[in-house]
Amino acid sequence: MPVPGARLRPGPAATAADLRRAEFLTEQLGPNGELRRVRVAATAWRNGLAGLLLALTGFTLITGRSDVGQLARPAGIAAGLLLAASLTAGGAGAWLLLRAAHGVPRVLPANGPVDPVALDHEEALDALRDLRAGRLLVLLHTVLLAAAVATTWYGPAREDPVLRIRTDTQSVCGTPGAVRGDVLELKTPEGPLAVDLSRVTQLAAASSCPPAP
Repeated sequence: MPVPGARLRPGPAATAADLRRAEFLTEQLGPNGELRRVRVAATAWRNGLAGLLLALTGFTLITGRSDVGQLARPAGIAAGLLLAASLTAGGAGAWLLLRAAHGVPRVLPANGPVDPVALDHEEALDALRDLRAGRLLVLLHTVLLAAAVATTWYGPAREDPVLRIRTDTQSVCGTPGAVRGDVLELKTPEGPLAVDLSRVTQLAAASSCPPAP
């Protein structure tokens, strides 16, 4: 609202520092200025994520277990959940980084004023949010994947089922092996043992063998 009697006077002349600051802001906020920098950073993170996945995949093939089915049940479930969470975080992070690097299609209004600087600034802010969230998800993916690999490698192994066999002369316990005719090869803590199946009086499956007397 105009003030009665007010007079407008020109301000002080711009200094060299003011001109340099204006040029800097124009360059930074100009067409594709800040947006280009965010896109470049997102592309670098996207490439880093791809390299990280390749490195971790190659490292897991070097040594250690490759099948969670070889783990005991609690460790196997934990490894599966960690791997699923890692893949979810990695997929979401990759999507956000791709969106930050390349943007998403948008429809501009056919009528009305369009400010390219404002549009670039808005798109740069959206890309920056995607980049920050994508980086966090990539780090979370790395931690979860490392935990899944460690659980697979160092978790307790699943014990093979054992048989408790009683014959007319002895009682033995061990892991069943090959069967040749009427003879069963039994792997016992004392070593391999041949059991004549025709002389078996009792046979039962067990989770473990009793301790040796």
